[in-house]
Amino acid sequence: MPSLPSFSKAHTPPPATPPKPTWDPRPPVSVRPFPWLRPTIRIRLTLLYGGMFLMAGIVLLTIIYMLAASTLSEGNQIPFKITGATELHIVSSSCPGLSGVTNVPQFNGAVADCLQQQRAYALNTLLNRSLLALLGLTLVAFAFGYAMAGRVLSPLGRITRTAQRVAGSDLHRRIELGGPDDELKELADTFDEMLDRLDRAFDAQRRFVSNASHELRTPLAINRTLLEVQLADPDASPELTQLGKTLLATNERSEQLVEGLLLLARSENKVVDKKPVDLSEVAAQAVDQTRGEAHAKGVALGGVRQQVFVQGNGVLLERIALNLVQNAVRYNIPEDGWVEVSTEPQPGCAVMVVSNTGPVVPAYEIENLFEPFRRLRTERTGSDKGVGLGLSIVRSVVRAHDGSITAEPREGGGLVMRVVLPL
Repeated sequence: MPSLPSFSKAHTPPPATPPKPTWDPRPPVSVRPFPWLRPTIRIRLTLLYGGMFLMAGIVLLTIIYMLAASTLSEGNQIPFKITGATELHIVSSSCPGLSGVTNVPQFNGAVADCLQQQRAYALNTLLNRSLLALLGLTLVAFAFGYAMAGRVLSPLGRITRTAQRVAGSDLHRRIELGGPDDELKELADTFDEMLDRLDRAFDAQRRFVSNASHELRTPLAINRTLLEVQLADPDASPELTQLGKTLLATNERSEQLVEGLLLLARSENKVVDKKPVDLSEVAAQAVDQTRGEAHAKGVALGGVRQQVFVQGNGVLLERIALNLVQNAVRYNIPEDGWVEVSTEPQPGCAVMVVSNTGPVVPAYEIENLFEPFRRLRTERTGSDKGVGLGLSIVRSVVRAHDGSITAEPREGGGLVMRVVLPL
């Protein structure tokens, strides 16, 4: 633990490291052992087409086999019969039983047995060759079905790729699917119309944020200037000076509220223009900016910050760290409080943890901390400590960076805020 700055108030040094969550806040990622066996619509259509072909082939083969067996059974009767002969000399390669026949009754019986054997052999040959042909045609049917399913579903793949690009905040793309006026083209046209409406809505939102930023900041800036000029008047009465200070504090709070609302509106969108940002440097800057306030409250700042780079917007990431550290300092205990800010790399992600002492927060109230303007209790959200948007902005910015944030109460009071950002 690095040495902590000395303060005028007496305090005990914080422990070596605050307790950290024993669970992993990141959602479990299911890894498929064979991703190519994923039950896609193309695979299911292929199985459906091939299965139907196989069932039809089995039914057809059964009917053909039964018809062939019936035909051979009807023609199994001997078309002739020898009633008398003085001497028989018969040689047959296909019916060996006829070779040893010496009289007419033996001949007639051997001919009947030979016909029965030939019928059974013909049926077995028909069955075996039909099964081989069915197997080959089934494989061809599966391959043909896979190719045809891919061709039929290619417009759906185009719709999916466009939707993925739109998910990256590129609302100007359109599918513009051609071809026959079928269900897929109707779906693509409906999706394009939805994108048009969304594009217009987002443009209107951006214009509103820009106009609101100007229209709301200008009168507040004018009020602040007038109040500062009035407070600078040495002839002003004490009552007027006190009123000016009160109005100036109220005006400053209104400015913070406007800035927070505008930042919350801007951070709802996904960050597209990402650059490598050192998360440890962002955390260090947030600690430096909060050091004066922490010194005034007697809160010790510390933590180990390892260098780790993430892809994101540096200004928004700095807002995450600053809001978390400011909340940890402001909602702390009156004496011997501490805040620890640490960053560390982990497989596939970067983690920033902000731990602090403070009042006890029940676990069931954790989720309410991230809601705008939600007040839990006066010792955590007093009117002089903020406008109630800090953690809402943090969660919005973290989501815009495809990350996650979790909070866990510390034993004895305070919180452990854990931000996980993908590399």
